[in-house]
This record gives sequence, C-alpha cells and structure tokens, in this order.
Amino acid sequence: MDMSDRGICFAFSCLVILVSLCAAGWLVVTGQAGYVDGLFLLLTCLLIAAAFGLYVMFMIRRAMEPVEVPAAKPAAKAAPAAQPKAAPLVPAEKAE
Repeated sequence: MDMSDRGICFAFSCLVILVSLCAAGWLVVTGQAGYVDGLFLLLTCLLIAAAFGLYVMFMIRRAMEPVEVPAAKPAAKAAPAAQPKAAPLVPAEKAE
C-alpha cells in the first residue's frame, strides 16, 4: 500500500492526538493529575494534543479547498528581444 506524505502525516498526527488524550485521561483516572508533577504532565499532554489537532484541522481544511485550474491565456505577441547595450570603451591605463 502506497501512502502519500500527507496521508502519513495525517495518520501520525491522529495517533499522537489519541495517545496524548489517553495519557491525559489516565492521569485524571489514577489521580496523578492532583499533584504538581501530574498536573504539568496533564497540561503537556493536552498541549500536544491541541497542537496536533490544529495541524489536522489545517490539513482537512486545506484538502477541502477546491482546486483552481488556471485559465489558459491567449498567446501574446512576443516582445522583440532587447539588444544588450555595449559597455563604454575605457582608455587603457598607462603603466609607469
């Protein structure tokens, strides 16, 4: 099965969100969120889930946008190529 990079990123992001929310739930259920260490670990889990959640929302919104096909422009007349200007002649320096 061949997945695109976007598909792999989407699946990985969903996995990270799921694991983070499960870890946050575990901290609450076991009562570890009531202590300082557990509280900061809970906040970290929720922050990671929120960051990856925003990324997933961005990916979904981006995928739902209609693809705009650029309109074909009629061929314009080719402008004549400009001739490069010749560098001005500089007199040779005298060697003394």
